Amino acid sequence: MSAFELAQLNIAIMKEPLESPSMADFVASLDRINALAEAAPGFVWRLQTEEGDATAMRPMGEDTLVNMSVWRDIESLNRYVYGTAHVDIMRRRKEWFERMRDASVVLWWVRQGHRPTVPEAIAKLELLRTRGPSAEAFTFRHAFLAPDAP
Repeated sequence: MSAFELAQLNIAIMKEPLESPSMADFVASLDRINALAEAAPGFVWRLQTEEGDATAMRPMGEDTLVNMSVWRDIESLNRYVYGTAHVDIMRRRKEWFERMRDASVVLWWVRQGHRPTVPEAIAKLELLRTRGPSAEAFTFRHAFLAPDAP
């Protein structure tokens, strides 16, 4: 078993405020999709307030939602993202979020038990945006094995 876990950050710039009618379907899905993630095999942790709200945290600006989590491995995260009802939300993202020119998702390995901070995650996203995929910051398409992988 690896001594590392997979951290991920994804950001999205909202077209309208979270309270607007156009965001209602997205907001109505949050609890269900978060519960699905937390019950998924390989899920370890997700960023949220003490009340369980991740949308309240806006470190990249009032119109930018930040989602950060830690998973056992790439396969676990991939199964959740692309093999559950989460994919239905992704299919509708153009309704709610601006198209981004720069990378909006970054993956990186952390030591087991480490919970990344928001500044750490944003630094990983900036690293990916400036240098492209590397062992320090990568994407699903250009993934890197855990540092202790054979």
